[in-house]
Amino acid sequence: MISYAVVIPTIGRPGLSQLVANVDGNPAPSCIVVADDRRAAAAELDLPATAAPLIVVRTHGRGPAAARNAGWRAAEADWIAFLDDDVAIPADWCRRLAKDLVGLPDKVAASQAWIFVPGPEGRLPTDAERGTTNLTGALWITADMAYRRSALLASGGFDERFPRAFREDADLALRTVRLGYAIVWGERVTTHPLASSAGWRSSLRAQAGNADNALLRAKYGRRWRSLIGTSPGRTGRHLLTTASATAALAALAAGRVAPSRARWARYAATAGVVWAGLAAEFAAGRILSGPKTAREISTVLVTSALIPPLAVAHRLRGELHVRFAGRRDSRVPSGNPRAVLFDRDGTLIEDVPYLADPQRVRPMPGARRTLNRLRRRGVAVGVVSNQSGLARGLINPDELAQVNARVESLLGPFDTWQVCPHAPDARCSCRKPEPGLVIAAARELGVAPHECLMIGDIGSDVEAALAAGARAVLVPTRHTRVGEIDHAQRVAAVAPNLRSAVRRHVGRSR
Repeated sequence: MISYAVVIPTIGRPGLSQLVANVDGNPAPSCIVVADDRRAAAAELDLPATAAPLIVVRTHGRGPAAARNAGWRAAEADWIAFLDDDVAIPADWCRRLAKDLVGLPDKVAASQAWIFVPGPEGRLPTDAERGTTNLTGALWITADMAYRRSALLASGGFDERFPRAFREDADLALRTVRLGYAIVWGERVTTHPLASSAGWRSSLRAQAGNADNALLRAKYGRRWRSLIGTSPGRTGRHLLTTASATAALAALAAGRVAPSRARWARYAATAGVVWAGLAAEFAAGRILSGPKTAREISTVLVTSALIPPLAVAHRLRGELHVRFAGRRDSRVPSGNPRAVLFDRDGTLIEDVPYLADPQRVRPMPGARRTLNRLRRRGVAVGVVSNQSGLARGLINPDELAQVNARVESLLGPFDTWQVCPHAPDARCSCRKPEPGLVIAAARELGVAPHECLMIGDIGSDVEAALAAGARAVLVPTRHTRVGEIDHAQRVAAVAPNLRSAVRRHVGRSR
């Protein structure tokens, strides 16, 4: 029997509800995880009731890579099937997925569906639509891709430095293959809708992906395009086009002030001819591949002039970011935090499930000394803790207050206590990994979230801090999952104990 979970990252597209209903099929998934990546959600997602457990995790606009990571880490199945929130799947998709996965050898890490994009009727696709039609038969895209969870753990999952739905899937697949795994095609077919044309803006917005190309080049070298099986690209020609346009304008400007105006005019004319030829070649290729309507031709002409400098600017931005990030540990901010927030159970005190007896409070090694060092430095300290035992009826408010008072008697006073009393299915904004507790603690302490450092022992502590804009350090215990440690090493920091976490990120006491 295949054990699989379905993960759907979403920004709230209209077809999400139907897609969730369709994946609630037979054989049933162990769970359906919807990763809500809306930056500012005014309302809950409109999701149907499902027979399979439905889990919603929130990533607050951190991008599809972060959403998919949060999704698969919330599931425990052997296989994780990723679906984009705008695809259409057949009614028997679950059966087809199981058929693709059953019997695959251990060396196979992933099964990719065939993606079908229906073309426009009676005409060639526009330039904007070709960005979607090119998905047909494309390698390694996660519009419908199932990964072994063990392979995701081995690779660390998606690289969250890719902020867009571009290149992050190819990067994961390439890292997976380099670990010795294979990725195979399944027999299932999934339909991806044709992108709606947004005029000339869509072509210009797409150029932001050039910054992601810089990250791939930094990771895999100049041959990165051949490694992921993509086309050669036009970076070199865009650079030449931009340089010739810049040279023509510079020559014109120099001709206005220099004595030899005729010579500068010849320079400007030569550079202008080069630019015009390159721009015409670029535009002609795009026009001939499209419907050749007046609107499409005018759009292509305008964008063919604007795309080269925009693409070069984004690529330069990406190269500078990669180079700058390589010179420092981006997980260690330059300024010391003004407040340090701690998870309670497993971080400050030993983890006793639904602790109701104050006499069972046992501080973690070094906790008192670490807290005193912070207090001597004038750093505010606080506690942010999920306590679902209140909602479950396993502890009452008086017992919680007595336990927290015992914690303070052993570890000293805290400047803020923030507790979530809700059950996991309450979908509140305060239960970690939601950012509510961290934001509330920062507000009470009179500091900004980015001036806070969160220290905890599980992945939800890290996720809550990052979602709030705070820094995070994971101090693992025997309850910490390997995947949570790998994830924290990539997006935050990991320390062996409280003392090390504080010394590294706050500094030594004077």
